Amino acid sequence: MANENSGNGAASPSLTILAQYTKDLSFENPGAPRSLQARENAPDININVNVNANPLSDSDFDVVLTLSAEAKDGDRVLFHTELVYGGVFRVTGFPQEHMLPLLFIECPRLLFPFARQIIADITRNGGFPPLMIDPIDFAQMFTQRMAEEQTRAQVSSVPN
Repeated sequence: MANENSGNGAASPSLTILAQYTKDLSFENPGAPRSLQARENAPDININVNVNANPLSDSDFDVVLTLSAEAKDGDRVLFHTELVYGGVFRVTGFPQEHMLPLLFIECPRLLFPFARQIIADITRNGGFPPLMIDPIDFAQMFTQRMAEEQTRAQVSSVPN
């Protein structure tokens, strides 16, 4: 049904996941087994998120979601994990102005639950409580990224 034509003969917009994959996964537990002992305070956890998209063809795109997390107790690293999780998406029938939001908001939104589960599993398997990453506002990330790129473009176009 996704490929049905609308009344004007144009193909209906379609976003299809062709594949999902773990590109890279690492977990470091440098202080084990001491880092696994009970502690009075919760560790400080820093989470970083990045999204990239690369064209594979006119309609197929590789969208890569990178999640990294580091837990510290003071200045001692308890664990560090990084996941690079990708999806191959086929995008057809959308106007050009919708492509970047689709690739940088909708596609990572579809990938996130799977990546979140992998992070939860690997931290649990490392001897820690599962790290359940809160939902990510990919629309806000995209808006911020576009604003930063616009600022960079304006700064680079200012004559010296």
